[in-house]
Amino acid sequence: MGLVENFSGLLLEAGCDEAGRGCLAGPVVAAAVILNPEKPILGLNDSKKLTERRRDALRPEIEEKALCFAVGIVSPAEIDEINILQASFLAMHRAVEKLEKRPEFLLIDGNRFKAFGEIPFECMVKGDGRFQSIAAASILAKTYRDELMHELDNEFAVYNWKQNKGYPTVQHREAIAMHGTTPHHRMSFTLLPDQLSLF
Repeated sequence: MGLVENFSGLLLEAGCDEAGRGCLAGPVVAAAVILNPEKPILGLNDSKKLTERRRDALRPEIEEKALCFAVGIVSPAEIDEINILQASFLAMHRAVEKLEKRPEFLLIDGNRFKAFGEIPFECMVKGDGRFQSIAAASILAKTYRDELMHELDNEFAVYNWKQNKGYPTVQHREAIAMHGTTPHHRMSFTLLPDQLSLF
């Protein structure tokens, strides 16, 4: 059974999703996508269920075939200031705000959202595996964020962000314990287990 094309029945329905909520380092990145029903994209799915190669192949197809798309980014400093939940909302708001067409309806992955102006919305738990527009947004959010972490890895190779993308792997935490933090780490997060210390 394939993913549902449209939830609201409105043409300008934007799917929204974010990537990087559970990371120790790097921004949270969100995408908003309004698909074109006349230009179907085969193979859309939750980005976590796709290989990196498949995500990278789908990204340019989404960008080419969608009616419009946009990406919003919230920095680690902003995450520390407003908390990760609010930062996820803000990243989605920034993505929606940058869309070339104003959506008539927002389809949000997850169970919580802060309204964007007066645009009606619906939250969908595991929506990235149920609705095409959210799946497309999840792929863009993931690939754009991974690209950013690859770039940061060039400067901070000891943390191996190219591989772990800032998530709390054992290797990442060991590097934090050994080398300390960077401006890209989220200081409001528990960067190390209780038995380890930054000092």
